Formats: sequence, structure tokens, C-alpha cells
Amino acid sequence: MGWALSNIFLFPGLLFLACFGLLAEFVDRKLYARLQNRVGPPWYQPEADFIKLLAKEDIIPAEADHRMFKILPIVALVSVVTAFLYIPLWSSRALFSFDGDIIVVIYLLTLPTLTFFLAGWYSTSLFAAVGAVRALTQLFAYEVPFLVGLLSPAIVAGTWSLSGMAEFYRIHPLYWTANLLGFGVCLIALQGKLEKVPFDIPEAETEIVGGTLTEYSGRLLAFFRMAIDMELVVGSALLSAVFLPFGLGLPAALGFVLFVVKVSLIVVLLAILRAVVARLRIDQMVEFCWKYLAPAALLQLAIDLAIKGVLLR
Repeated sequence: MGWALSNIFLFPGLLFLACFGLLAEFVDRKLYARLQNRVGPPWYQPEADFIKLLAKEDIIPAEADHRMFKILPIVALVSVVTAFLYIPLWSSRALFSFDGDIIVVIYLLTLPTLTFFLAGWYSTSLFAAVGAVRALTQLFAYEVPFLVGLLSPAIVAGTWSLSGMAEFYRIHPLYWTANLLGFGVCLIALQGKLEKVPFDIPEAETEIVGGTLTEYSGRLLAFFRMAIDMELVVGSALLSAVFLPFGLGLPAALGFVLFVVKVSLIVVLLAILRAVVARLRIDQMVEFCWKYLAPAALLQLAIDLAIKGVLLR
């Protein structure tokens, strides 16, 4: 019992994920700045921002639902940390796993977006309400390609367990190359899930101030920002486990280093995507997801069904 609690709250759970999330934010912001020929923040800037917000007062609008306003950042944090516990990191076995856990992880990673919507809605602010509607509209656009892109490799592996998938691709390393299209689809969909450029439409500070989180401040905003940083790591770890499942049989120390490298690589790819593309309008985002991402995800599904039917009969 004590060992399980240590795994959940210390390593590789809450504390490790929080530290890695802040590091990933620094890498993302620094690389994004350098690609724009700017200096970028120092390494300690994410930690300083988090501590500064913790020291500020929580201001809740008088007409807002106080209970929902306070609980939503905690729900976002808990859902992201829980999802992380089911993802294989540096071995082919996750801390906790069961058949069907990939569905649970995808569901848990959907909850933060729903909390953003509810946060904006219960803020009773015009700017937050517009951001909330945009966040929910985006969710319906990118979630289907993201889901199909992640489940297609599971069909080849013949299991709905992330640990089972990692073990299959560890034994059959060449099959992961058939899922490169799905990797591209999920990488773009993850950018939408994280609400980063070009899909930062719900925040859009030049249009609607801060979007869904306009009315949040102090510790509550700090928790939301931490949840976003954690989601960056968890989403990258999920893509790493599904599409880059090599090196999982290495000794623990080497496996951990390789895990950090793979997650950092995905963070770098997301930062590059963020730097080279301008923000889309919400209608352009929806059209792009349904016109291009969804067909690409279905093509990946067809490829994996053919591999399953022909090569793995």
C-alpha cells in the first residue's frame, strides 16, 4: 500500500510529472522563441510563474458558481495524473494496466478539455463563454482522428491494453513503421488537445483576452496551468508508447533516459509545428480535422486492418 502511494504521489506520479511538465514547458517556450529569433525565457521561468501564481489571491466573480469554479482545476489535475499511471514509460508494463486501459487513458485525457469548457461556462463571463464554446467545438473536431489514430495500432497488436501493445511492438519492432501516418495524425490532434498554435482558438488572447480561463487567477489558475503542462507530458508519453515503442526492454536507467528523449522529441515536434503555422479560425480548424485528419486516420485504420488480416492471420 505504501509503495503504491509512493508511485502515485512521488515517482512516477504527481511530483515527477509536475517537474517534468515544467521542464517540458521550458523546452517548448525556449525552442518556440529561438525559432522566432528571440532569446526566450530562462530555465526557471515556468517554476517562477507557478510560484508567483500560488502567492496571488484567488478572485472568484460574484455571479460564478463558487463550488464548480474551485473544483474544476483539481479535476483537470487528477485526470491527467491518473492517465499517466496506465502508460508504459521505460518498460513494456505500465504501473497499473488492464485490458482496455487505452480507452480509459483517452477518456481521462478528454476530461481536461471538458473542465476548460465548464470553467468558462461557470465563470459567467462573455469572453470565457466564447472560449468555452470554442473549446468544446474543437473537441468534437480533433477527438475522432485522435481516437482512430491511437486505436489503429491496437488492432495490429490484437489488444486494447497499452502494456500489451508495447509488448507486441517490442517483439515485432518492424510493424511500428506501418503506423507512421497515424503518428502524424495524432501529433496534430494532440496539438489541438493542448490548444496550442495553430489551434489556440479557445484562448486567443488577441480576440477574447484569455478565453476559458479569463476569470481565473491565483492558485486556481496555477493548477490549471500545471494540468496543461502535465497533459503535454502525458500526451507525448502516450504517443511515445503507441508509436515509438522501441527500447522498452533496456535496463531501467537506460530505459528511463530513452523515455525522456522520446517525450522530449515529441515536445520539440509540437513546438516546431507551433512556430511554423499561424492560428486558424474555428471553422478552419473544424474543416481541417474532418476534411484531412479524419480521412488520414481512417486510412491508417485500413492499413492496420489489412496488416492484421493478411500478415497476422
